[in-house]
Amino acid sequence: QVQLVESGGGLVRPGGSLRLSCAASGSIFSINTMGWYRQAPGNQRELVADINKGGRPNYADSVKGRFTISRDNAKNTVYLQMNSLKPEDTAVYYCNLNGWGGYWGQGTQVTVSS
Repeated sequence: QVQLVESGGGLVRPGGSLRLSCAASGSIFSINTMGWYRQAPGNQRELVADINKGGRPNYADSVKGRFTISRDNAKNTVYLQMNSLKPEDTAVYYCNLNGWGGYWGQGTQVTVSS
């Protein structure tokens, strides 16, 4: 069994910053891609960013230049630094391990509002 524990969500004003963290633990035999997805009310879950084991990142066009994903393989932890946040970034953010068929965190709410 794999557990993903997320932290760092909250309420922030437009233009502000937040940093999400996600630590994986449990019966992890192989970690390839770690990533973050988000789901806003009425919308489908979408990829925000992911990063492979070699450290190569991949971003959704909507967050390029504003968000930075990183990982610490020794700690099985992935981070998402979110800068210049916009109201449209408001969503529940989910940590993910190994893609759509992999493991998911419980989600953390990010609200961008003045």
